[in-house]
Amino acid sequence: MAMAAGGGGGGPTHDINVTPMIDVLLVLLIIFMITLPLSRRAFEVQVPPEQRQQRQQQTQSSQIVLELRADGSYAINNQPYGKSQLDGALHQIFDPRPAKLLFIKTAPNRKYRDVVEAMDIATGAGIQVIGFTPPEPTEGGG
Repeated sequence: MAMAAGGGGGGPTHDINVTPMIDVLLVLLIIFMITLPLSRRAFEVQVPPEQRQQRQQQTQSSQIVLELRADGSYAINNQPYGKSQLDGALHQIFDPRPAKLLFIKTAPNRKYRDVVEAMDIATGAGIQVIGFTPPEPTEGGG
């Protein structure tokens, strides 16, 4: 690329010429970019229909759900609690349980900070596994 500065005349240089390597890499990049969309394949999947009765039975089981409601309040299994009461309520619920699993359900307008604070309170209460419930489907569109 550049001539060596210094005393010697036209002797061989020991610099690596990377221009051909970059050319090859660019050609390979273009080839991969062209062939990637062609390599995608779709396959048929049969998903069982949603059964609303099973969903209602699951919520009535022994699972504990911490709900962050849209109005800024908190609820554990539909029983309202203040933010300052969460730690005591979670200790009361989870101390006798061997499996320390909590599900968190949030309203769409709640901030990420609120969710992290709720997770921090739950972790402080000894909960080992925290899961998140999927959003509720809207009734207007399927």
